[in-house]
Amino acid sequence: MAQWDSLWIDGHVATMARGTKPYGAIRDGAVAVHDGRIAWVGPQSDLPDEPKRCAESVHSLGGAWLTPGLIDCHTHIIFAGNRSAEFEARRTGATYAEIARLGGGILGTVAATRAASEEALISSARERLLSLIAEGVTTLEIKSGYGLDLDTERRMLRAARDLGRQLGISVRTTYLGAHAVPPEFAGRADDYVEFICDEALPALAAEGLIDAVDAFCEPIAFDAAQVERVFRRASELKLPVKLHADQLSDSGGALLAARHSALSADHLEYANAIGVEALATAGTTAVLLPGAFYTLDETRRPPVDDFRRQGVPMAIATDCNPGTSPAVSLLLMMNMACQLFRLTPAECLAGVTECAARALGLEGDRGTLERGKRADMVAWNIAEPAELSYWLGRNPATQIVVNGKCLDLHPMRAH
Repeated sequence: MAQWDSLWIDGHVATMARGTKPYGAIRDGAVAVHDGRIAWVGPQSDLPDEPKRCAESVHSLGGAWLTPGLIDCHTHIIFAGNRSAEFEARRTGATYAEIARLGGGILGTVAATRAASEEALISSARERLLSLIAEGVTTLEIKSGYGLDLDTERRMLRAARDLGRQLGISVRTTYLGAHAVPPEFAGRADDYVEFICDEALPALAAEGLIDAVDAFCEPIAFDAAQVERVFRRASELKLPVKLHADQLSDSGGALLAARHSALSADHLEYANAIGVEALATAGTTAVLLPGAFYTLDETRRPPVDDFRRQGVPMAIATDCNPGTSPAVSLLLMMNMACQLFRLTPAECLAGVTECAARALGLEGDRGTLERGKRADMVAWNIAEPAELSYWLGRNPATQIVVNGKCLDLHPMRAH
């Protein structure tokens, strides 16, 4: 009787396991799955019996590479409308901060999102999410933050959960109430933080809609003291935290994130050496977002060399959002991280697998192909793993497996 449900053979495996050779590569490797979990991984020559006697179904990779499913660990993918007019304004010299101060930016999207039904939010986000899944994304973080009131934030978080169920992938939801000060609290940021802490956050947590809590720490958003209040409330509710940190200025965001043992600190273009050292000590993952760096014409790179020296894990994500990173390709973000931030292709693949899992607190469950972990995998028609960071506009995914089951790629590529 077969001991496994499924077995992948006749290809190569990039396990992405830490402490192994580049990519954790096993040439002529095989992966077995049982009950949605990886049951065995190793050289095909080490299989205990003939493949057809080992598993109920056997999949030939035909020389392809098998990697962990990709993880997009920072997105704002649920929103209404778009901000192409602001994109055009930036091309004529307006800055992101100037647009925000004039009531555009995040608040423009807030107005559109508040007016949208839950069904409309799901429909528009579904199109964006299908593009990511077609490129091998099997786990996705989705932030709220375009409602800034209780009802719309709830609608966004419910929509995120519904999308995961509809499309058969894993969605982690993050409450980003501290994204901007809404119009009804104009000039009263402290009062809005009180609303977050006393009303919105506890209510949404009680409804089971939040996996983590995020905030935007910048002069145009919230200061460190205000973010501290949100993070303390999250801690009381036993929710992990994340932080938009040091994106536009050195605001001490990295240090703040580390002080609260944040899962991740994201952006980090202006992070200083003290902050980087604190992230390393806290075990916080740095999430690099080249799409926003590119869209905003930023010139200051995140301190990648410091991250390497201090051993800070570096994840990569799309930051898919309507204003600063209208990106729906994680593969493109890998190439941009190589070109703009000088990461290696191996670092980039780790950044969307093993390190991205860490950024979501899921490193014990996915992100590498190791025994006991969830069987989320992607087969790629490539000769070497570096091709995933090399190509521009090519999607070489040939098979996507979530929880041990193959997804149908046709509706994703036809959308």
